[in-house]
Parts: sequence; C-alpha cells; structure tokens
Amino acid sequence: MRVAFLCLGAMGYPMAGHLARAGHEIAVYNRSPSKRDAWLAAHPVSRSAASPAEAARGADFVMACTGNDDDLREITLGPGGAFEAMAPGSCFVDHTTVSATLARELAGEASRRGFGFLDAPVSGGQAGAEAGALTIMVGGEAEAYERAAPLLGCYAKKQLRMGPAGSGQLTKMVNQICIAGLVQGLAEGLQFARSSGLDAGRAVEVISQGAAQSWQLDNRALSMLEGRFDFGFAVDWMRKDLGIALDEASRCGARLPITALVDELYAEVQARGGGRLDTSSLMTLLE
Repeated sequence: MRVAFLCLGAMGYPMAGHLARAGHEIAVYNRSPSKRDAWLAAHPVSRSAASPAEAARGADFVMACTGNDDDLREITLGPGGAFEAMAPGSCFVDHTTVSATLARELAGEASRRGFGFLDAPVSGGQAGAEAGALTIMVGGEAEAYERAAPLLGCYAKKQLRMGPAGSGQLTKMVNQICIAGLVQGLAEGLQFARSSGLDAGRAVEVISQGAAQSWQLDNRALSMLEGRFDFGFAVDWMRKDLGIALDEASRCGARLPITALVDELYAEVQARGGGRLDTSSLMTLLE
C-alpha cells in the first residue's frame, strides 16, 4: 500500500515504523524536522513531505496521530491539509484521541470529497506502540474498516470496529474513564498499605493474583511505591482526554462523578508542576 503517516510523535514514530517494516511505501510528514530526519534514517526507503497534502497525494491510506482537536483540524482541513490532496477511494485513519463531534465532522467532509474516514484512537501507550501491541477502537463505515484492518494489524494486538463515525472516540472515552478511577483507587490502596504498616510490595504481590489485578496494578504499582513518575502517559494528556469525556457526558446525560473528581485531582498535580508526569503521579497527592 501507499501510505502517508502524519505526525511522528511518541506514538506515531513507532507506528509508522511498523508499517515501513511490513513493506508498505511510506511518506511521512512531521512539523519537527529532527524527528522526521531520524525516522527517515531508520527507514531509508521511505520519503518525507513538506506538508500533509504533499504526503497524502497519491496515498491509498493517510494515517495520523497528533495531539488534540485543533491539531487534527489543522493537518486535515487547514492550509496544505491532507484532505485537499486525498483521492476519491482513499481513506484517512485518525489515531488521535479527539472529540466524537470532530470525528463525525471530518467523516462527513471526507464523504463529501469521496474518500473514507475512520476514527481509530488507540490504547497501550508508547510501549504498546513500540511493541506493535496497541488496542484500536474504530468508528466508521464497515467497508473502509475492512480495507484498513490489515494496516492496523501491523501495530495492533486487538482492533474492533465499534460502529459509525465517532464510535471509536466514544469507546476511547470509556477507556479513559475506567483508567482514571483505577489509578486513583490504586494510589489510595498503596498509601493505605504503607500507612497501616504493611509491606506494600508484598501486598501488591498477593493482590495482583486476585480480583484486584489490573493493567495499572501490574505495570504501575511498583514504580508508584518507588516514587518514579517521569515516564508514561502524561497528566496533561489525560486531562485533555477526561475533558473530552466530561463534555460528551454533559451532552448525552451520563453521570461521571468519580471521573470529575479525578480530573480535579489531576488539575492539582498540574498546579504543582507535574503536568508531564505519568498519570500514576496521583500518588503524590496522598503523601
């Protein structure tokens, strides 16, 4: 396939690499030349583009993984955006976590221009992207998804179409809502273990084999006990994601009291200068 990949950040860089290693013809666009040049040095058969439109021209699929709604709107509909160059029958696959409203808007615009659009946010973090073991939640037309699925399989351990445009983003909101509550519960449990005089590490060892087991416990409990938070999924990004979920909840009438509370706690972490710390840094508020 001829594939364009837009934005080579912590997630996009390894995802584009998996596509290149699978033998696809890749054109990359990135605002930072240094990251683009490093990626091209590792994948010399690929080519660079000066704009999203240049990368997208002639591509069967255009993949993107950028920061937020404004960033995605810029690389799709802004001057030199990908949509102005995409051919009828091609498909845009967005891996950014954005609002379902924007996903539906872009899907409608893509349809008017004669090409497909999939909202396909991911879970698994940078480690999952590097290992090719992401989980992908997809919204969009079934035909477009069936064509894109082999490409997604280059970096996914699980992918599932959830329904029409916006459904992928709604599912990612469910994911982040669940994570927020779990991380706060884990932080409180670990702090309780310490305060009550238990060996917290041994407590983790035993409860990880029971009903309390979770990805967060398996992958974050020990680093939380060690006070290590300078890695992983940043608080700034989690607050962006929770804000999207809380806005959507207001529109659909869902009640998210725990999510709203945890969002306020993350705001306190940010106020203390921890915006770039891992989401498990909720632990610092209890110490």
